[in-house]
Amino acid sequence: MSEQLSTVQMEYLQKLYSNRFNPGERRAKLSLWKVLVEDFLQNHVNENDSIVDIGGGYCEFINQIKAKNKYLIDLNPDAKIYANPDIKVLNINIFEVQNKEELRGKFNKIFISNFFEHLNNSEELIQVLDFCFHILKPHGSLLVIQPNFKYSYKEYFDFIDHKLAITHLSLEEILKTVGFKIDVLIPRFLPFSTKGRPSSPALLKIYLKLPIAWGLLGGQLFVRATKP
Repeated sequence: MSEQLSTVQMEYLQKLYSNRFNPGERRAKLSLWKVLVEDFLQNHVNENDSIVDIGGGYCEFINQIKAKNKYLIDLNPDAKIYANPDIKVLNINIFEVQNKEELRGKFNKIFISNFFEHLNNSEELIQVLDFCFHILKPHGSLLVIQPNFKYSYKEYFDFIDHKLAITHLSLEEILKTVGFKIDVLIPRFLPFSTKGRPSSPALLKIYLKLPIAWGLLGGQLFVRATKP
């Protein structure tokens, strides 16, 4: 891919995401992320961990999670604008082998949210998971929140940048093939999207305490997979 094409694509994506959520919706999302981190995700992250968020450009997760060392991997140079001062931002391409070698065994935790569906094919997914496996320390864990095509197929492709359909079963299969051990797998966790739906931090706090509701409303999965 030429550098010129990469620049054009980057500008397209920046415009796409800025149009997708207006400033008010982004502020509301930030409040929801605060609850999600404090009431659920922090339970899977130790405050002494070194953690990296892959593709978390707006930093809703990495800014709010408590950990000793915090990193963000995102190709968008504007990610530095959103990152708190204690976040080390790495503008690297995870498909380049040398980046995998430079970061080998560096992290206790990796977090990825709403990223895999933007990949072009299953081969790219394997590359991403292989990258994650190699940059994790032994017994380190990968945490994933991901639209589950099995329970969100009607809405999944309403977003133009969604390309790869993934279910909890296909993700479990490829994680095990790469070498991960599945610790936690929740096929139905969060609703598919907050866009266009009434939501509030108070409602989310209640929702997270009611797993029975996840089975009715959940369109996204959660998985914690560990490197032996």
